[in-house]
Amino acid sequence: MKKNDLSVFKMEKEGFKITLKRNEFDGIVPAPAPAAPVYASAPAQAAPPAAASAPAAAPKEAGKEITSPMVGTFYRAPSPEAPAYAEPGTEVTEETVVCIIEAMKMMNEIKAETKGVIAEVLVENGTPVQFGQALFRLR
Repeated sequence: MKKNDLSVFKMEKEGFKITLKRNEFDGIVPAPAPAAPVYASAPAQAAPPAAASAPAAAPKEAGKEITSPMVGTFYRAPSPEAPAYAEPGTEVTEETVVCIIEAMKMMNEIKAETKGVIAEVLVENGTPVQFGQALFRLR
């Protein structure tokens, strides 16, 4: 986790769940940084609710998003020669596999878990993704 600068790792698969969190006192610089502004901005309460409500409004207008259930490397296809699982215009259901995320040398098929049509692919093939990061936007 130190090597890849990860603070949280979550994995769920067929009834198995694991969550790993790094101790904030083991040299992680990013972990204390988010906590400090929260306490420092407490007197100026008007600004954070406005900032929090603005991002919430944008995704509703943009449609549903398929997010990453884990940290890993995003792949659009099962192999470099194979076609992508999902392209813009692809209709998906809850069980449609839309990509693979490699985590700890394990290839994890990611399902859409919702119905819709892929409007946009938000991540480039072969790039690292974080837990909760938007991968696809649906319409």
